Amino acid sequence: MEHKIDLIALLAYVDPAFLSYQEWVNVGMALKYEGYTASDWDSWSRQDGGRYNPGECFKKWTSFEGSGTPVTGATITQMAKDNGWMPRSFDREDRELGWDDEIAGGDYVVVDKNWIEGKEIHEPATWNPVQQLTTYLQTLFEASENVGYVTDTWQNEDGKYLPTKGASDRTAGELIELLHLCEGDIGAVLGDYNPEAGAWIRFNPLDGQGVKNDNVTEFRYALVESDTMEIEKQNAIMRELELPIAVMVYSGGKSLHAIVRVEAANYDEYRKRVDYLYNVCKRNGLHIDNQNRNPSRLSRLPGVERNGKKQFIVDTNIGRATWAEWHEWIEGVNDDLPDPESLANYWDNMPKLAPPLIEGVLRQGHKMLMAGPSKAGKSFLQIQLSIAIAEGVKWLGWQCTQGRVLYVNLELDSASALDRFKNVYIALGVPPMNIDKIDIWNLRGKSVPMDKLAPKLIRRAAKKQYIAVIIDPIYKVLTGDENSADQMAHFTNQFDKIATELGASVIYCHHHSKGSQGGKKSMDRASGSGVFARDPDALIDLVELDLTEDLLKQEENKAICQVYKRFFAQYNPQYLQQSVSQDDELSARAMEEHAKRALYNDAQAAAQAEVQLATKAVQARSAWRVEGTLREYAKFAPVNMWFQYPVHRVDDVGSLKDINPEGDGPQQPPWKKATDKRKAKAKEERRSKAEEFEDAVVNCNMGEPPTVKDLQEWFSTTGKEIPDRTIRGWVTKFGYMIDKNNGNVIVKNDGNDH
Repeated sequence: MEHKIDLIALLAYVDPAFLSYQEWVNVGMALKYEGYTASDWDSWSRQDGGRYNPGECFKKWTSFEGSGTPVTGATITQMAKDNGWMPRSFDREDRELGWDDEIAGGDYVVVDKNWIEGKEIHEPATWNPVQQLTTYLQTLFEASENVGYVTDTWQNEDGKYLPTKGASDRTAGELIELLHLCEGDIGAVLGDYNPEAGAWIRFNPLDGQGVKNDNVTEFRYALVESDTMEIEKQNAIMRELELPIAVMVYSGGKSLHAIVRVEAANYDEYRKRVDYLYNVCKRNGLHIDNQNRNPSRLSRLPGVERNGKKQFIVDTNIGRATWAEWHEWIEGVNDDLPDPESLANYWDNMPKLAPPLIEGVLRQGHKMLMAGPSKAGKSFLQIQLSIAIAEGVKWLGWQCTQGRVLYVNLELDSASALDRFKNVYIALGVPPMNIDKIDIWNLRGKSVPMDKLAPKLIRRAAKKQYIAVIIDPIYKVLTGDENSADQMAHFTNQFDKIATELGASVIYCHHHSKGSQGGKKSMDRASGSGVFARDPDALIDLVELDLTEDLLKQEENKAICQVYKRFFAQYNPQYLQQSVSQDDELSARAMEEHAKRALYNDAQAAAQAEVQLATKAVQARSAWRVEGTLREYAKFAPVNMWFQYPVHRVDDVGSLKDINPEGDGPQQPPWKKATDKRKAKAKEERRSKAEEFEDAVVNCNMGEPPTVKDLQEWFSTTGKEIPDRTIRGWVTKFGYMIDKNNGNVIVKNDGNDH
């Protein structure tokens, strides 16, 4: 079963021992609601050795029947957040890492755990428990700070010894003084401990009122522990990472306990820094127990024995002196950015620019976005581009460099994709001489998010020497919110990876935003964040042209004339040369009359049938304008083209040059548009004044037309003192007149002289 969030992974952040009974039950109800099993709940609950009862989870599981207000996975998610989990919606590889960022990929790797040599630890030559514990207290605590420790234990059903809450009522100074007076008997100070279980101590100071996170007074240290490898390798990796370790203690078992300086100002910063610390450790082979995140966590107390082994201090003050120093170092170690270069080094020997893939538009190894609405035939246009690259011919009038191309098909089934390629080849009339240079990767139903697809694509394409990779369409692999700039920056970075690793151009298409696009700039038409338009090296944008009836009739006329001219050339070329004038060749009606005289019945019928097909084809055409924004080349003049299934053809004769995009008015210079805008605004203001005046006349009409004085009084009630002459001016301006027979009475001007 797939889950949007792995709740089992989130439960690693939640310690059942710190939950109330109802919170524990809520976890079970949430797991059942989200489709997990009772075994999942039981396995997690075992961590609370003090309250865990075998079989209890399974018994309660059957009683969870659901309710109108169910407990969902959101409950577990919130618990995990409260304990330090930070959601990862996307990798942040394109900006500086923050404290709350998760480290991704192979970054921040300092050591290779498979090759690092182990570093042995050595038990103290002279065993002095008082010295061990005193050193620990002096290193970690101020004399006035309360210390939490545990010597009492209890045994669960599995026979494992577990700590009680212990004590926290004495300060480090008090404990150190008593230790000096105990003559080596630390049990007289802390209480006797069970030598089979050992003892524990809390590494952050407490307020003396309890031992929970809320009782921590200084978020100074975090525990780093890994018990999945040899002690010697743990020791070596921690030192190689130069962790700012205040004290390293051997637990008397399978692990070292490193008390690491995090020096957080508050609990929120503590969680973020511990997340960062743990992620660095994990990247370098230390698989940290997430339960150790809590600032009130217990660690092993040095100076005691545990099942025949001593718990002792291995070393103090290891690695970097402070958290800030270590953080700066770990960031610097992984800085693989190139150093700045002087322009003087290259001025007389400039590096070669990448060769062009599409002459005047796109270089090899660069990125191109094709944007347009759904009916623009973008997929067909990309297939045409694939063919143009493979055959080394022109695409929309631009010469293409010949080479191998990979077409990543995410939308069509394999048969349909292959059929399209063949149909486009035939419609273009291009001989299929180099179809072996086109590879099609059919991924319909198998596509994955782009950050997962990119490495798979790179691996398959690494040895194919493609000069272009075309991905169609990208909405199938889009990750994140397309309106989010940072998420889309991460998404488009995957295209950079492909281009860099393969040395190939990456070409992809995206849809327009909703609404009319004619009045927008080409860079503003693509849907979502502006990153889409600004990230690629070349933007090719398609906008539909608003065809007029006259133009369509002209195109139908041309198509009909071409049909008849072709039939004359085939069946009666002599008649064409001698009897058909140049003017006739441009008239569909004239050519039809010639056909009646010069073609046999069968040929005439065949011509008429083709005329009908040609007419329907013209009616099915759509017209498009290609505009571009280029980073490496000068801006090109807009290219007009016809799309007649399944190919696009450039309008070489200029039929479309004066046609405007859909939703756009007549083409005007900027000054003219500004003037018209001001005029429109003034007209709107005049219209609103006229409506206001008309309302005034209606409101003042108490059974008979109002006078100028009536209107003056009415306007004064609205806060406007209007002079007599102004009222009289409005009368004429807004289509009224003063009745000469009745003094100042105002009536609508109907064209008659009153």
